[in-house]
Amino acid sequence: MLDFRTTNSLWSSVMAEVLARLGVETAVLCPGSRSTPLTVAFAQHPAIQAIPMLDERSAAFFALGRSRQTRQPTVLVCTSGTAGANFYPAVIEAQAGRVPLLIITSDRPPELRDCNAGQTIDQQKLYGSYPNWYSELAIPSTEPALLAYLRQTLIYAWERSRYPVAGPVHLNQPFRDPLAPIPQADVLALAKQWDEPQFFAAITRGTSSPTPTLAPEAIADHVATWGSCDRGVIIAGVDQPDQPRAYCRAIAYLAKTLGFPVLAEGLSPARNHADCNPYLVATYDGILRHPTRAAALAPEVVIRIGEMPTSKVLRQWLDKTQPLQWVIDGGDRNLDPTHGRTHTLRCTLHQAVQSLHLATVGPPDYLHEWLSAAASIRSLIDQHCTATERLVESKLSWLLGRSLPPQTPVVIANSMPVRDVEWFWPLNAQQHQMIFSRGTNGIDGTLSTALGACYGRQGVLITGDLACLHDTNGFLVRHHWQGHLTVIVINNNGGGIFGLLPIAQAEPALFDTFFTTPQSVNFAHLCAAYGIEHQPIKSWEQLVQSLNPLPQSGIRVLELLTDRSIDLHWRQTLWQRMRQ
Repeated sequence: MLDFRTTNSLWSSVMAEVLARLGVETAVLCPGSRSTPLTVAFAQHPAIQAIPMLDERSAAFFALGRSRQTRQPTVLVCTSGTAGANFYPAVIEAQAGRVPLLIITSDRPPELRDCNAGQTIDQQKLYGSYPNWYSELAIPSTEPALLAYLRQTLIYAWERSRYPVAGPVHLNQPFRDPLAPIPQADVLALAKQWDEPQFFAAITRGTSSPTPTLAPEAIADHVATWGSCDRGVIIAGVDQPDQPRAYCRAIAYLAKTLGFPVLAEGLSPARNHADCNPYLVATYDGILRHPTRAAALAPEVVIRIGEMPTSKVLRQWLDKTQPLQWVIDGGDRNLDPTHGRTHTLRCTLHQAVQSLHLATVGPPDYLHEWLSAAASIRSLIDQHCTATERLVESKLSWLLGRSLPPQTPVVIANSMPVRDVEWFWPLNAQQHQMIFSRGTNGIDGTLSTALGACYGRQGVLITGDLACLHDTNGFLVRHHWQGHLTVIVINNNGGGIFGLLPIAQAEPALFDTFFTTPQSVNFAHLCAAYGIEHQPIKSWEQLVQSLNPLPQSGIRVLELLTDRSIDLHWRQTLWQRMRQ
């Protein structure tokens, strides 16, 4: 329903209606004066869920998490001035992580720029080259031609947020006064002659998908070379596919047809759909820490699906062995940080599988070597974790993969949690949904992303204390929250990951203050300030009981107190055993 009270309200309600018809479900709205017409339009639209958020940085990451869940662009609205600048980190992550976002920054009209008008900055291409597309929209008008321009521009903006590669789109919208929807007679008169069906007839939801650069026959030519190799591996890397079950089955088909082991990253759905594939290897990082074993397992061919795994050990192994690599990716990015002998197949996994016309082969000796090594390292990890009664952060990932309810969304913070997931998250058939922001690998907006990704569901966030503290304003959404989120905070009073770096020994006097940066925050008091439930975890048994089943609603923090030095020693002891 369009709002004919003012020029600004009509223009903004057309924006909301067009985007709703395209499939937009959520608008995250930050408070401010200049954005009043947009706020009113999105808040009053019956098909769009409008969520108010005070902090623009938290709002942007919440929107990013919401888009990850819905696979549709979320609208993000703010007022003029520096408000939009607070969106910047999330815009960068959306571009790097291929997440669709529609950012609409409100602005002063041209005549109020560069003349000392308040709350005014240069918002032209505010986010540089990171958006998929940018446009400054026209000053609102009731002219039919300009309303048609607005409609078509929004359709194009929506398409560019999704195709050919998903990412952010930035629209800068200037408004003249009056901003409030105070009725204007000339605009009200338009309602009598408005032909709504005809105006919106041009809108259809896009059903197309990125077209691969390679023709089917070219894909088949590449794929045909895989069948002649009996020392090949498939790397199921970092990925968040729309249909994880079908994705895992396609990888399993490749593995079974070629007789290749699948090195499954913790952030690949393959680990949580292990019943699809008997050739999965989750412990490759531990296997490759043994120099002799790593050399003996050197591959001739590597097929990589998704982005490169987190493991530095794996990257070094690929760099040293220099196999022929094929990266299957339907996007347009270079996904080979090793700069090896790499072919990129610009196609989907499904298209690559369709091109594989080979009889199923028997498992070669090379495959058995991998599976035998995987079982050995898995036994070692299981023994080490089972024997550990003390609360150490690495055991958390091992335990959660065994105890969370099926199909739980699990948001993984960067820094140590994402690495512990790769090292220790077990193979299972629980179909847990791993959610993460590995585009730029930062800790920005961790909590807000989790709140957006788990909105309306029952989810879990695994985060360190610093990543959580960096984004505690995400808790301000509590009053508008739907669903449940359990935030497991690993509190080791600092950045434990830095203990793995050479700087820990090189500059011990500076290390604690400038790298681990301990904050000594009382999380119970912090949660109380935001009205969030807090529960200290004293044992692994208590943690398991708290997670299965998960509550139906609300936000809570489970705090796991650990010691950085003990955590580091625990890992190093296990790695030493793997090298023996």
